[in-house]
Amino acid sequence: MSSQVNSQVACLYCRSENAEGALVCASCGRDIAVPATLLAERDDLLRKREDLRDELKRARGEIEAIMRRGKSR
Repeated sequence: MSSQVNSQVACLYCRSENAEGALVCASCGRDIAVPATLLAERDDLLRKREDLRDELKRARGEIEAIMRRGKSR
């Protein structure tokens, strides 16, 4: 026995529910599909943001260490 789940996606413009994988909203006709290239670009930007956050955290740690050394002199 297999159960099938019908996923719904809300239109960003009119909030109507549409079948997952729909390219346009059945209610308002606006494009609701997100191009794969846009998703890939978003994922790349999210990775870059995380890398920059890590780099900033390391830099702040280095600055704090330098400041502590300067105060102890």
